[in-house]
Amino acid sequence: MVDQQRSKIMSSIKAVSKLESLVTQELWKKGFRFRRNVRGMVGTPDIAIKKYKVVIFIDSCFWHFCPIHGRMPKSNIDFWKKKLERNQERDKEHTQFYLQKGWHILRIWEHEIRQDFDKTIEIIATFIEDAKSVEAI
Repeated sequence: MVDQQRSKIMSSIKAVSKLESLVTQELWKKGFRFRRNVRGMVGTPDIAIKKYKVVIFIDSCFWHFCPIHGRMPKSNIDFWKKKLERNQERDKEHTQFYLQKGWHILRIWEHEIRQDFDKTIEIIATFIEDAKSVEAI
């Protein structure tokens, strides 16, 4: 791949994915109220409900190097290896941060949404409801 092609592809990647938008739209329809991509929070969670101490991350199989679907690019291997390993380390750091602060954290893989959208929405909805009931005590 030519550097110009790669640059064009990389610049087309948006902060909010289509899958993320589909998930948040469905959750909104179900009555959940939340903030998206909260920049002031550690790790910029994809979904955050501060009132109930809930953070949800929707992890891309590529960027977060999914053990099932993560693929190492064929060019510039050293760069990508460091980049993707650091992304995984950062994910673990963010998860630990929220757990230590007593937050409810859920990480969803992109492939889970693609494989069974309705089931994934139900998992997220149940997770939020469970967190609400814990925080209400």
